[in-house]
Amino acid sequence: MSDDNPHSSRGSAGRSWLERIASIFSAEPQDISDLEDIISEASVRQLIDVDTKDMLQGVLDVSKMRARDIMVPRSQIATLDIEQPLSDILPILLENNHSRYPVVNEDKDHVEGILIVKDLLQYALDPIHTEWQWHDLVRPAVIIPESKRVDALLREFRQKRYHMAIVVDEYGGVSGLVTIEDILEQIVGEIEDEHDESEEDDIKKMASRVFQVSALTPLDEFNETFGTQFDEEDADTIGGIVLHAFGHMPSRGESITLGDLTFKVSKANSRRLMQLQVIRAREVEPEGS
Repeated sequence: MSDDNPHSSRGSAGRSWLERIASIFSAEPQDISDLEDIISEASVRQLIDVDTKDMLQGVLDVSKMRARDIMVPRSQIATLDIEQPLSDILPILLENNHSRYPVVNEDKDHVEGILIVKDLLQYALDPIHTEWQWHDLVRPAVIIPESKRVDALLREFRQKRYHMAIVVDEYGGVSGLVTIEDILEQIVGEIEDEHDESEEDDIKKMASRVFQVSALTPLDEFNETFGTQFDEEDADTIGGIVLHAFGHMPSRGESITLGDLTFKVSKANSRRLMQLQVIRAREVEPEGS
């Protein structure tokens, strides 16, 4: 009899586990917080590893996100002007290393379509195609509202086989863009390829007062470059300092000012900061100058 009790206890626990999972999927509406608890418990029980737990959490996070939460903001979109000749386009392609670019007419609110770089190669490399027209290359742009659910957008990306969508605000102005990679990075973390900035390019000057900075830049390196005195006992990286200053995990586009530097989050997911835009304050000229 005593041998049966442990077995009975384990069976009861097993049924309880299954019942909890079944109750979540059968409830209307489903309670995502309950599912998150079960995933955490499964990780504690070592039924799944940490990477799997983070990935499952990323899937749940995506189900609660809108396009505005993960879009590349308007100010950071690299575009091509429909009036530009090929000689002006190639430097832009080399500088940004993207596979797709919005093609605009006059400004970013007038998107004519999307250029896929591989479509341009036959014209750039084939001597027969000495003349070409934009309408031969530009594909239709997919336009979505800021409120578009990210999980629904991912489903459309897969079903309709496109990889980029232009995000517009309630007035029809372009507020950003979303790629399929942006969504996948919310689930699996940052996806790096051979074109991404290497560790030696932690700090990159973009304009006279604007810098692109990796959130993993060591704090001593950041202090030396910018002449700041952030306490290295508070954090090892500049991302840690910025995260502490926010007091929460900031979303892309959020900004905060520390001293004479403004930090704007240019790349982040639900778990960590990845890229920051750092803007120096404009120097105030003495009166009478």
